[in-house]
Amino acid sequence: MTTLKKGDKAPDFSGFDQDNKFHQLEDYKGQKLVVFFYPKANTPGCTAEACDLRDNFERFEANNYALLGVSADSQKAQGKFKHKFKFPFPLLADEDKSVIEAFGVWGPKKFMGRTYDGIHRVTFIIDENGIIDEVISDVKTKAHASQILK
Repeated sequence: MTTLKKGDKAPDFSGFDQDNKFHQLEDYKGQKLVVFFYPKANTPGCTAEACDLRDNFERFEANNYALLGVSADSQKAQGKFKHKFKFPFPLLADEDKSVIEAFGVWGPKKFMGRTYDGIHRVTFIIDENGIIDEVISDVKTKAHASQILK
């Protein structure tokens, strides 16, 4: 699991979203950034989490937060996910897992007695200066906005 913690400098990531728009840490200087990693677009837990963030998006904007979702799904899959649920935030298509690995959220997982490698559902709150303010590894998919905006 991730070794990043509060007070660490956020990884200097970059990648493309569902619309082939380039995003990098530098783009978010001067505002708070929520980077939420999720295992797979259009699955029940990931949908619940992203919809909760969507439904509270005005609260995030009012508090100077930008949101960025990240999974290893293709741009096409991310685009379908975003448009189906009308997410007002971009979804990075990190197929080469460079962002996922930079944040240390790829690793062994257990599901129904089986162990496999995958993306851990972890959210990073990064401050205006690129410093990690909080790491949420116990994500409550249906109440994630409240965990962030407490």
